[in-house]
Amino acid sequence: MSFELPAEIWTQIFDLAADEDILFQPGIPTVMAESAWYKDRILDQWRLRSPGEALNLLQRRSYATKKAIMATCRQWRALGAEFLFRFLHFSDPMKLISLASIMDSSSTTASTSTASLGWWTRRIHIARYHPSPIHNMTIQDLENALVSVIKHCPNLEIFVIERPMGSAFGPVADALANHAYRKLHTVQWNVPGGDLGKVIWSLNTLPCLIAVHIDIETAVESSQEVAHLGSAGNLRLMLPALQQLSVRGYVEELVDQAAGWDLPSLLSFSVSSGTSINDVPDVVEFLRNHGAELVLLDLDLAPIVDVAAVLDLCPNLCTFTFNGDWRISPHDDVASELTRLPHNNITTVGVHGLSYAFGVGYAAIRMQADPFRTGITARSNDLNVAALNRRNFPKLRRVRALNRNLLDDLNQANGPSMENGGYDRWNRWWNACANQGVRLEDCTGQVLGTLPEDEDDESSSEEEEDEEDEDGEEEYEDGEDGEKEEEGSEEEYDREEYDSDEYEEEVEFPVPPLPEGNGRTMELTRLLQEVRIMNAGRDEAMIARIRPPLPDSP
Repeated sequence: MSFELPAEIWTQIFDLAADEDILFQPGIPTVMAESAWYKDRILDQWRLRSPGEALNLLQRRSYATKKAIMATCRQWRALGAEFLFRFLHFSDPMKLISLASIMDSSSTTASTSTASLGWWTRRIHIARYHPSPIHNMTIQDLENALVSVIKHCPNLEIFVIERPMGSAFGPVADALANHAYRKLHTVQWNVPGGDLGKVIWSLNTLPCLIAVHIDIETAVESSQEVAHLGSAGNLRLMLPALQQLSVRGYVEELVDQAAGWDLPSLLSFSVSSGTSINDVPDVVEFLRNHGAELVLLDLDLAPIVDVAAVLDLCPNLCTFTFNGDWRISPHDDVASELTRLPHNNITTVGVHGLSYAFGVGYAAIRMQADPFRTGITARSNDLNVAALNRRNFPKLRRVRALNRNLLDDLNQANGPSMENGGYDRWNRWWNACANQGVRLEDCTGQVLGTLPEDEDDESSSEEEEDEEDEDGEEEYEDGEDGEKEEEGSEEEYDREEYDSDEYEEEVEFPVPPLPEGNGRTMELTRLLQEVRIMNAGRDEAMIARIRPPLPDSP
């Protein structure tokens, strides 16, 4: 094809077409990020897609666009190489080994640092689960491949690994500190409890961090409890740029250590006990040192926290979440005492738990087997929700039920249970919120009680099919892992890299709505929509008469 535009113009066009602005935004999705309903056509039922899954689909759609650019002609292939390696997403860690060899080869033959493929990498993301059979890959293989890849990525900004890292964490953290410390601003790690000391020292070597999520899946063995922190014990970290801190799992000791850190820019703090129900992190002590400037506080814990003390320590909070199953006292048999004084800044309250509130799903079985305990929990739900009023929170605008399993159960049962009192409870909560001008929502951002309907699926089927035709089936054939091995050589690009059918079942699923990107991305989106409208009504016969002959593609 005729190459009439300068390379710089083509690069800007490809950047707009890739539509990756959301993928490179700093920060970890918070608990307030919305889920979305989609129709599982294999099981013929509605399911909830989490924000992380939506991000995965967006990445694959972007990859399909980049692959189409690379396949157009030689000139576009040369210019599009950098876009193919900007976001390295893996659902199968085995692909890391192939990527490491490609990057080693690229670095050896490159005449300058910018000619190396790893120069363009801004995000590395290793997903937790892989739907196809697990390959025979050891932790040592993962460690070697990751370290090798990181060495070639000096401009890395986001590093997310959802899988347990085990003994590989230490060498990987060293590689990040030595090769990616200049621009790395967002990290998500999954580490064993015994590596907490290494986590602290690793954070100390990354001065530009803006967002950190630490997932500690295993408890520290009793034999290691005294010495496992080593020299990291009571170390006063200084993270001047850190705005978001999120921890999950066995986090009691991590929260205790973080209470003494220097975090002047911290705005968001999330703590979740995960599968650990016995850990009791000292959240109040942490907030005594870091709560004054927080605007978002997420407490997804099984142990009860003194909510009134917490809110007193966080006067600037705008968004607050807590466990609605907590039996908070004192109360007057009408509402729990969530605040000692009205909190004048909170506009959004998220409520975890509530599994027994509407008498559906597993809760219905438990209510029959143990009506006393479930009744106490449901009563706590009533008292806590009753406390979410304008007297305690004068600026309150919305209350959101955050439990995704609860919404799934409501959908399966087609609404709250009439027999178990779930419908009466929903009706009371709805009326109480509506009378105060407060919106009662679920985790999708819709009004609580709004469930998906099959009629909508039929009416939108044509739009979904059109969108799928435009995106192309290759997006799902190659999956998210294809992006890593595509540019190793021309022979590798032309071959069929992946024969996996792991994504075939999602071919017809539309990508759920996500937050809008910047203005230039939206401008391109609107332009594409206008072109499609004009294309649908064009006169093919007239165009055939006036169309000039096209030169052969190079």
